[in-house]
Amino acid sequence: MLRACAIQYGTSWDKCLPYAEFSYNNSYQTSLKKSPFEALYGKRCRTPLFWNQTGEKQLFGPDIIHDAEQQLRIIRENLRVAQRDLSFKVDDHVFLKVSPMRGIRRFNMKGMLAPRYIGPFKILEKKGEVAYRLELPPSLSGVHDVFHVSQLKKCLRVPEEQASLEGLEVQEDLTYTEHPVKILDT
Repeated sequence: MLRACAIQYGTSWDKCLPYAEFSYNNSYQTSLKKSPFEALYGKRCRTPLFWNQTGEKQLFGPDIIHDAEQQLRIIRENLRVAQRDLSFKVDDHVFLKVSPMRGIRRFNMKGMLAPRYIGPFKILEKKGEVAYRLELPPSLSGVHDVFHVSQLKKCLRVPEEQASLEGLEVQEDLTYTEHPVKILDT
């Protein structure tokens, strides 16, 4: 959503941050079955925006309110675009997102070329609306096997040859440390 706001507003994207925060906090969240504001405070947010029937809108100035309503419409549309529905089926194969420890090089590669996913792993069952149980190898027995959909990436073609996970020691929090194999030059 913030990327869409930065693209939409260009160099003045920081001026729409309060609108983005307001829009996000008052938008319906599927996992909560309500907005974050309503979940936190137990009631819906009362705002002078969209109160077209009452005279209170005049207290804030019609131009300010109209501008804020327009900003919120744009940001809510960006929020809808950012909330893509991702779902998988049982027996699909997915890649699992891993997080390297900060400052550690991943597989002798730095930056964008370093792997961010391991797998593929087979989906055994769907747990709730946004969680899936994966079939993990014995080397990952210390990792809980249920993951949120945001940690998964669809595997379009299951390769016959898979890279071995034995050299990769994935911790319980899905981080790993890489150790050099040999020094090639000084």
